[in-house]
Amino acid sequence: MKADALCVGHASFDLCMTVDAFPTVNSKAETSALIESGGGPAANAAWLLGRWGVPTALAALVGDDAYGRRARAELQEAGVSCPFLELRPGHVTPVSLIIVNRSPGSRTIINRKGPASPFNLSPEEASAIQPKLLLFDGHELEASLTAMATFPSAITLLDAGSRREGTEMLARRVQYLVCSERFAVQTTGEKDVITHWRACLDRLHALNGQVVVVTLGGQGLIFTDGRVQGRMPALAVQPVDTTAAGDVFHGALAYALLEGMDLEPALHLATVAAGLSVQKVGGRPSTPELAAVLGAIPHER
Repeated sequence: MKADALCVGHASFDLCMTVDAFPTVNSKAETSALIESGGGPAANAAWLLGRWGVPTALAALVGDDAYGRRARAELQEAGVSCPFLELRPGHVTPVSLIIVNRSPGSRTIINRKGPASPFNLSPEEASAIQPKLLLFDGHELEASLTAMATFPSAITLLDAGSRREGTEMLARRVQYLVCSERFAVQTTGEKDVITHWRACLDRLHALNGQVVVVTLGGQGLIFTDGRVQGRMPALAVQPVDTTAAGDVFHGALAYALLEGMDLEPALHLATVAAGLSVQKVGGRPSTPELAAVLGAIPHER
C-alpha cells in the first residue's frame, strides 16, 4: 500500500445539532437536524484528502465500539487507508456533542474524551506507504515523532489548535506550522494578534524557523516564510456553522502542497475551501468538493 499523505492524530465521532438559540439553564430545546459523522482534526483532514482523490492513510486510536467502527467505515468509504487506525478493545472512542446556534453560526462543543493511552506507530509497518506529506494535529506525539523519523524527506505540517505538549514540541520541528489564534496567543503572549500581527509572526518564526501561518477565523490569516510576511482575508461569506472549518483548511492546504503550489496560492485555495465549508451545517458534511473550490478561486482573485 502506498499513500501520498499520512495523517497522524485524533479521531472521534461527532453528533451535531442545530438550534435557533442556545438553551438556557433548566430548559428544553428542539432541533430538526441531527448530523452524525466521524470527527477529529487529523481524521477530518484525511477524510478530505481521500475525497479529493489523494491516496491517504490515517494513524489514530479509537475504541473497538460502535462509534469507532462507524468512524473507520466512513473513512474507508472516502478512500482513506486505515491499517494504522487502531480499534482498541476496552478503549472508548472520543465523542463530541456539537450544538450549533443557527443565528450567528457559532457552535459549542462538549467532548467525551477517551482515557489517555499511548498509541504506537510501527516504523516497519509504516515504511511500506512512503508518504510525501505528514500532517499532525498534536495528538499522539510519539507516533508523530516516529513518522517524522521514518520519513525524513516528507513535507511536515502541524495543525496547532492549542498549546500542549504535542503541539509545542512539533511546532519546533515541522516545515509548516499552521496554528490557531489561540495557539499564537498562548505561545507568544501577544493578546492582540490582529493589531500586532508582524510581531506575533516574528516570535512564532523564531520558534519554528520555517513557514508559519496563523488562522484568524473571519479575519482571514497571517503568514511568513522568514522572508515575506503577509495577510490574507477570509472568503466573504455569511457563516452558518464553523464546525471543522479549520480541519478543512488544513486538509486543503495539504492537498495544495502535494500539488506543488507555492505558499500564497496554496493558502488561497485553503482559505476558499474553509470559507465554503462554513456555509453548511456539520463537520464532514460541510466539506466542499474539490471542483467547487477550484471553481470559486478565479472569482476571488
